[in-house]
Amino acid sequence: MRPASVWLLALRQLLRDLRAGELRLMAAAVTLAVASMCAVAFFADRLQQGMAQDALALLGGDAVVASDQPLPDSFSLSATEMGLASARSASFPSMARADDAQGGAARLVSLKAVAPGYPLRGALQVADAVDGPLRKVRSGPAAGTVWVDAAVLDALALQVGDSLLLGDARLRIAQVIVQEPDRGAGFINFAPRVMLAEADLAATGLVQPASRIRWRLAVAAREGRGGDAAVKGYLQWAEDRIARDKVRGAQVESLESARPEMRQTLDRAGQFLRLVAVLSALLAAVAVGIAARGFAARHLDGCAMLRVLGQPQRRIAAIYTIEIGVVGLAASVAGVLLGLLVHQVFVWLLAGLVNTSLPAPGLWPAGFGMLVGLVLLAAFGLPPVLQLARVPPLRVIRRELGQTQAASAVVLIAGVAGYAALLLAVAADWKLGGIAIGGFAAAWALFAGLSYLAVRALRRYVPEATAPRWLTLATRQLGARPALVVLQVSSLALGLMALVLLVLLRTDLIASWRAATPADAPNRFVINIQPEQGDDFQTALRAAGVTRYDWYPMIRGRLVAINDREIQVDAYRDDRARRLVDREFNLSHAAVLPSHNEVSAGQWTDDEPDAMSVEQGLADTLGLKLGDHLRFDVAGLPMSGRITSLRKVDWTSMRVNFFVMAPRASMPELPSTTIAAFRAPDGRGFDSALLKQFPNLTVIDVSTQIAQVQQVLDQVIAAVEFLFLFTLAAGLLVLFAAVSATREAREREYALMRAMGARQTLLATVQRAELLGTGALAGTLASIAALAVGWALAKYAFNFNWQAPWWTVPAGGLSGALLAGAAGWYSLREVLRRPVTETLRRAQE
Repeated sequence: MRPASVWLLALRQLLRDLRAGELRLMAAAVTLAVASMCAVAFFADRLQQGMAQDALALLGGDAVVASDQPLPDSFSLSATEMGLASARSASFPSMARADDAQGGAARLVSLKAVAPGYPLRGALQVADAVDGPLRKVRSGPAAGTVWVDAAVLDALALQVGDSLLLGDARLRIAQVIVQEPDRGAGFINFAPRVMLAEADLAATGLVQPASRIRWRLAVAAREGRGGDAAVKGYLQWAEDRIARDKVRGAQVESLESARPEMRQTLDRAGQFLRLVAVLSALLAAVAVGIAARGFAARHLDGCAMLRVLGQPQRRIAAIYTIEIGVVGLAASVAGVLLGLLVHQVFVWLLAGLVNTSLPAPGLWPAGFGMLVGLVLLAAFGLPPVLQLARVPPLRVIRRELGQTQAASAVVLIAGVAGYAALLLAVAADWKLGGIAIGGFAAAWALFAGLSYLAVRALRRYVPEATAPRWLTLATRQLGARPALVVLQVSSLALGLMALVLLVLLRTDLIASWRAATPADAPNRFVINIQPEQGDDFQTALRAAGVTRYDWYPMIRGRLVAINDREIQVDAYRDDRARRLVDREFNLSHAAVLPSHNEVSAGQWTDDEPDAMSVEQGLADTLGLKLGDHLRFDVAGLPMSGRITSLRKVDWTSMRVNFFVMAPRASMPELPSTTIAAFRAPDGRGFDSALLKQFPNLTVIDVSTQIAQVQQVLDQVIAAVEFLFLFTLAAGLLVLFAAVSATREAREREYALMRAMGARQTLLATVQRAELLGTGALAGTLASIAALAVGWALAKYAFNFNWQAPWWTVPAGGLSGALLAGAAGWYSLREVLRRPVTETLRRAQE
């Protein structure tokens, strides 16, 4: 009779083993790991594809040259000579007003003048009324008309067809702007848009020598094919011309440099999502390793019998390899499908952060997820199972033979290294991945060593003569199987550490986001306050009930020398550094360090002469250090000083911040204006009254922007908390697997004690004492390790202050005891309910 094939035997074995718990546990762990990986990967891949597809529209052309001064005509002439289309635009903030007959309200707007041919890429979406039907157009406003955002109509109580006053010009509102292709990716904008024809700009009288205007020249290939070479040639020509002619303030824009809105918040959210995925995968590895060990232990006797019946080791190894492989493949496919579903929840939760329509998911996240699942099972599940092929036939009569041993060092190291490399790829940040993976590995070693010492201490210091019987029995039980106790405590501690770490990080991360825009954050910024207006302006604020406000002098200056060496833009390779030294800075001074700034190096000394305090990020970008001497040109007047301190500044906060400050109360020798920030009183009319009293001021209303920030944060937080459920599930799997790891040993021990007359209540008390004790130890160790790893992640990966509560360790110990007790009761509830004869028979088998 021909023996059954290896594949048939493996499938039969698989169907039989699925009734037991270990294989289902391995499959669930792999599914969770792959799902969390794929959910993040699918979402990130679709965002990247969507941004890549719309990159040209976001820039407004195939390439853009931007400057704070009008570009020479040679830039547009050269584009024409190279066969490229070009379109000019100019953007700057200004005040728009309604006619006095219609209330005379004023509103800060973002004015944009566009030339014929705009936009070169993408299309404008406009409507005849706020709620009117949309239509796409590929040209800007006609001369004598403007197109406006709906917010302008609402703020000024105007309608389409009314007149809008811009400087000296009166223009008719013709359309409502719904979408502007080169305005950004749907994030916050400075002020509502007003768009007019370039031909009408001069009539407004708003372009003055000191105006802060951003001039942009967009170019694009005229034909769909063969244009890349012309665009690249123009980019090279533009960069060479800017460098050769030293065109100040000019640069070639990219998508990343031109649209950085909300980058810090979204980057932190992306980091946290990747951390959750990595921790879920690490926990899954622990659960798979424990389940595989239990699976191998349960099959020892069966494999010994197969060896007695003449089955070769290679055939036995092939059967179990196929079985584990099929489980891994099926679980990975299930994880990919679950991740695909979950990432759609991300898309729904984060809807509105980008206006681009996301393309279909790519294939690489699915392939990567399948690879993660198979490597996970091969690295942590297969090595213990492969030992079954080496079980000696003598185990049939000598059960102490053939016990599961540690996996081969070569196989284990190769598997763990491969899995760690995949997780580092998922983290996409060597600091984040290194701290998470390295912290996990170090914590495992620490937990194992401390739990072994705890077992030794129990055996030595618990007085058996005077201790209660349940405590004596529990101590003996733990001391009789130190290896299993170490495995159980280490696994429990790892699972709890991941949960504690994520809870703490999530809490502090969300708190740091919320702190950036608190409920009482300033929603008005007022600039251009003249020195003689200061007292009257503050009086007006107090009369309106505003008592808290930022009030700082603002000095416009250009950095001209560092340590008496003249600034050379070409000496800096970093693009951001080149932009910074090629523009004017907003400088300020104050006798006392601003409360929302933090000194990171050096010392801020009040009223110290010839001293300067520099923002830490600026110092890092320009290579500045304490003791360096800086010289600025302020409208032809010198301003110089020595760097005595470096400050950390949160640019996402709604507060007034400066790159460079002098720790002095007054600097009357330099021309300056004042900037104020405050929370305006509720009710309408405040801004209009302020502008009527001080018509030269620019009032910036950011209340809408604050509301948008809060909406973005709510969406991001919802996505973070949703993925957190995966790690919670993976942690519970680890708890269940760790408690179940001692099931067989407990069955044999309880069988003997019940046969010798031990009561069920006593054994239940012993079981509770073991579970609560190991859980409390694991929870305490986990909390301590989570504090250390969390501090490292907060400092080096997320860059926010770590403020762990004092109750973390005791709460962790209590939570560990309760979770272990609950998981142990559910997993081991049948051990004490079986009849004694059945328990003895199972123990003998």
